[in-house]
Amino acid sequence: MVETASNLKTSNSPAVADTVANPFDELTSLVNSYLSVDDIKLITKAYEFGAEAHSGQTRQSGEPYIYHPVSVAIILAHMHMDADTIVAAILHDVIEDTPTAKDEISSLFNATVATLVDGVSKLDHINFENKEAAKAASFQKMMLAMVGDIRVILIKLADRLHNMRTLGIMRADKQRRIARETLDIYVPIAVRLGINTIRMELQDLGLQSLYPMRYRALTEAMRKSRGNRKEVMNKVEITFSAALEEQGIYGDVHAREKTIFSTYRKMLKKKQRFQDIKDLFAVRIVTDTVDQCYRTLGMVHNLFKPVPGTFKDYIAIPKANGYQALHTNLFGPHGLQIEVQIRTEEMDQFAESGIAAHWRYKTDSEASLDAQSRLREWLQDLLELQQRAGNSEEFLENVKIDLFPDEIYVFTPEGDIIELPKGSTPIDFAYAIHTDIGNSCMSVKIDNDMAPLSTQLSSGQTVSIITSSHAKPNANWLNWVITARSRTAIRHYLKQLTNKDAIQLGKRLLKQALLDYKIQVDEIPSNSLKVVLEEYGYDDIDDLFMAIGLGIRMPKLVARRISPSQQDENLQATQDNKIQIKGTEGLAVSYAKCCYPVPDDKIIGVASPGRGIVIHQYRCKNIKGALREADKWVDLEWDNQLEKTFSAAIRITTNTERGVLAQAATTIAESDCNIEHVTHTQGDNEGSTMNFIISVQNRKHLANVMRRLRNRKNVHRVIRIRS
Repeated sequence: MVETASNLKTSNSPAVADTVANPFDELTSLVNSYLSVDDIKLITKAYEFGAEAHSGQTRQSGEPYIYHPVSVAIILAHMHMDADTIVAAILHDVIEDTPTAKDEISSLFNATVATLVDGVSKLDHINFENKEAAKAASFQKMMLAMVGDIRVILIKLADRLHNMRTLGIMRADKQRRIARETLDIYVPIAVRLGINTIRMELQDLGLQSLYPMRYRALTEAMRKSRGNRKEVMNKVEITFSAALEEQGIYGDVHAREKTIFSTYRKMLKKKQRFQDIKDLFAVRIVTDTVDQCYRTLGMVHNLFKPVPGTFKDYIAIPKANGYQALHTNLFGPHGLQIEVQIRTEEMDQFAESGIAAHWRYKTDSEASLDAQSRLREWLQDLLELQQRAGNSEEFLENVKIDLFPDEIYVFTPEGDIIELPKGSTPIDFAYAIHTDIGNSCMSVKIDNDMAPLSTQLSSGQTVSIITSSHAKPNANWLNWVITARSRTAIRHYLKQLTNKDAIQLGKRLLKQALLDYKIQVDEIPSNSLKVVLEEYGYDDIDDLFMAIGLGIRMPKLVARRISPSQQDENLQATQDNKIQIKGTEGLAVSYAKCCYPVPDDKIIGVASPGRGIVIHQYRCKNIKGALREADKWVDLEWDNQLEKTFSAAIRITTNTERGVLAQAATTIAESDCNIEHVTHTQGDNEGSTMNFIISVQNRKHLANVMRRLRNRKNVHRVIRIRS
């Protein structure tokens, strides 16, 4: 509602009401055509209440402010929305811009109207750090209200449409900001809900405000090219109509010019000039039955040659918003390309009105129920995003990601269709099935062949996820996934895992540090603990453990603060009290990429704020600075029972002969090692160099791999990279 508030000003004179025609007459005429007498009385009551509440307020154009909410109600009346929605549209600004409270609306009208009005209203009475946070919080509130009642977003879309129609009165910078927000958020929402009429007008108005010169140039170019093209399209219309009649198929044929926005977007996507765009017109054919749709498709392909790769069957596989039709492009007369859309009358109604058609046609057809089911799934996803998002800004970013799907369709092994955005990976597929499947995803088969989890999926593939109770999300997955659901689920899991790991590690680190003062971690004096927690600003000891485990607080300093009366010279020797590392400490412990420590190496832990403890080899050159400060490092040793493999780096120098890389890789694989990464530098006559990152169990395992490599023909030298 940012744009509404900026359109509002207060005037003590109602005289301006006489200068502009009152839109309530148009609203009355519209609702008389489909609502009952009692409904119209309720709408009239809402208008009178709203006019009184907004009395003295005008828009920047000078017209009474009440004309705006009435105009919003008119847009919804054209969609044949129910009386509660029309009333809520008339009152949608009274909570935000007047002293009126939600309870008052509820008592005067009903609870449904009050909930709708409150859902559209901004969060004006809460202080935020900045405008972006306030905008994100308002958007989050509106989207969550939409989960409860979809009519909230329908009112908001109508509100945004009227504001875009009257945007010209505002400053140029505000026009651009609101237009960008409209194209980034509200147009995709209209697409997701399938409301084609609002979507197209918002797109053109957004382009007009964002790039006025480009819009004017395209408008003029389309006007000049319209004459000849229109004559061709009239002939195409007549040809299609005659062919349908000859085949005994009832069909309404309508040719239309494509919108300026869709033309502009195609020019950008294909990097073409306006003169090079061939498909500026589209033909829509509306038939009676699905069978006639497919027969009509064959007919148009017989009349004009189809453009290869342009046929899309959205009847068999509907879009995410429930849209159904057959799409094809044809080579028309004089080299003019024609986009043809073929659908039934019911599909056409839903294509124009989307989810709003539920109120207009009151239909329980299979298509309507399918569209509503898809919408409910999306709304449920929104609710999950909100529950897992760290804040309103993250929620807004996730919804933006989710609102731009260029769909692909893949199959489960059972043959179920899973719809995903273009560029999705098997991890996105796994989370689309269920969060638990994603969290336990270990590997994937694509069309019965093993494939990396980072593989981008394509339509028509069959994807089989292999899970394991020992598998867990990896932070690297965030570089591969593109759906908001996957990203949010992974972040949530990692955050929970990190906190748990950090608490456990922090407790062990503090326990070791307290041994210097002969204090057990479970026997910390309550007074000392209270003082330390207050000083550091933590609520309980787990928060302190977490801070230590994440490297934010140094365990030796915390131990010294807990027991300030002890003198350093009386400290107990601690060289025998090293912390044992099993390799399963999770995200609270990481292994240095400079020296790649493995079990049996002498190791040391360096505290790194935010990363926890980073383990290095004791001789690593990169920790010399940390060793000079006693509070920056901790002594570590490997546990006898290790439960994972570890990365090690080796360098191999070989002859410059064909196949040496494959030979080296085979030897490593035969040594029961995985190759995590490899770089190959082709040298001169003296040899080539290959750097491998491999997974090993310990130093003995690594030594065995290196020995086998040295025994290979053509290998000159094998060394371990330590720094």
